[in-house]
Amino acid sequence: MKKRGKGIAASFYGTGYGNGFPDVSVATVGLEDDGRISISVGASEVGQGAKTILCQIGGEVLNLNMHDLIFVNDDSRKTPDSGTAAASRQTYNTGNAVKISMESFKEKLFEIAKDELKLNSSIGLHIKDKSVYLKIFPEKKISFEKIAQNLKKKGMKLVVTESFTAQTTVMDTQSGQGAPYWPYTFNCYGVEVEVDTETGKVNIIKALCAQDVGKAINPSMVEGQIDGGFVMGVGYALFEDLGLENGRIKNNKFSRYIIPTSLDIPEIEKVIIQEPESTGPYGAKGIGEPVMIPVAPAILNGIYDAVGVRIKELPATPEKILRALRHIQKIN
Repeated sequence: MKKRGKGIAASFYGTGYGNGFPDVSVATVGLEDDGRISISVGASEVGQGAKTILCQIGGEVLNLNMHDLIFVNDDSRKTPDSGTAAASRQTYNTGNAVKISMESFKEKLFEIAKDELKLNSSIGLHIKDKSVYLKIFPEKKISFEKIAQNLKKKGMKLVVTESFTAQTTVMDTQSGQGAPYWPYTFNCYGVEVEVDTETGKVNIIKALCAQDVGKAINPSMVEGQIDGGFVMGVGYALFEDLGLENGRIKNNKFSRYIIPTSLDIPEIEKVIIQEPESTGPYGAKGIGEPVMIPVAPAILNGIYDAVGVRIKELPATPEKILRALRHIQKIN
C-alpha cells in the first residue's frame, strides 16, 4: 500500500564565519591598457557562480557588460585574499569588497577624466560604453582606453584596492547571548511524499522551495542553487550512507554509496523572496548552504504525516522505515 503525506521545514542561516571571527574580503580593481577593467579577488569558484556574480556587481557600478571586465581569481600571486568559499559568504562579503573597490575606482577615474577633459569639476560625469562623458554636454567625453594610454605615457596605472569586514560579535559564553552572524538568510520548504508500506521506499511527488535571497543578483543562478541544494538534501535524507563502522567506511565506492539521480527528483517549484539587505551589495545575501538545510526535515515530516513513524537516524532507508512500521504494528 502506498500512502502520501506532506511535510514542511523552515530554517535560518547566519552568513559568514561569525562569532567575532575577522571576516574580511579584499578586492583590487584596475584599468587595463585596452580599456577593460580588471577585478582581482582571491575568491575560489567552486561551482557556486562567484565569477559571474562578482562581475555583475562590479559591472553594475561602472555600467559595464561582462565582456568589458577581466576577472582574476584563484591565483594568490595576483590576487588579494578574499577569504574562503565557505559559510555562504562570497556574494555578501566579497561582493561588498568588489562594490566598494569599484566605487572608489570610479571616483578616481572621474578625477582623472576631469583633468583630461579640462573641466573644473567631476560633477555631472557619467559612464557609457567604456567612456566618461559630461551629461549636459555628451560630446565632451574620453574613453577608458585613452585614459589608460595617457596614464601609461606617464608611467602610471589606475589601480584601487579596498576591503570589507563583516559585522559580527562574540557570543557570551555564560548567557549564550550575542549577534554572532549578520545577515541571516531564511527559507521554508515543503514536500509531498509517497511511502510504500510494503517496501519502505519513499518517493518525492512535489516540492516547493521559498527562499529569502535579499536581492537576487542573478535569479537564474538562485534557482540553480535551490535545485542543487534540494538534490543534496534528498541524498542526505534518503540515500547517502557512509556505513561507518569502528572508524572504517564500509560504503567506499559509488556502487555502495548511493546518491540520488534525476529520476528521484520531482519538479521543484521555486519562490524567490526578495527583501533587500541594507548592508549587502545591491541588497544581496548568500544562499549557498541554506538551500540544503530544510530539505531533510521536510521529507522526514512528510514520512511521518504519511505513515506515522518518526525516523531519527539518517538516511531514512527503506529498511529503517520498515523496521519502524513493524515496531508500531507490534505496539498496536
